[in-house]
Amino acid sequence: MSKKQVLTILALILVCAVILIFPLMTIRDSEFGGADGAAEEVIAELDPDYEPWAESIIELPGGETESLLFCLQAALGAAVVGFGFGYLVARKKYRSEEAA
Repeated sequence: MSKKQVLTILALILVCAVILIFPLMTIRDSEFGGADGAAEEVIAELDPDYEPWAESIIELPGGETESLLFCLQAALGAAVVGFGFGYLVARKKYRSEEAA
């Protein structure tokens, strides 16, 4: 890979990071209710004196951020599984070509 290609790839990764981080830090007060919020409500009903033993390290700016992170996690998982299947199919294909 040439130096120009490496710089292009790094620039594109930087642009992707900015596109991801900018909305996360600027969009405030988006509403999204998930399983965590529902569980918190049930716990509060069952035991009003309950105090959580851990706090979140990073406070996200809005609820839609959780949805975005979930989608990114799903996309990353799909990419890993797709790569794995592609690798296995290609490995089988090239082994059969070598044997012939």
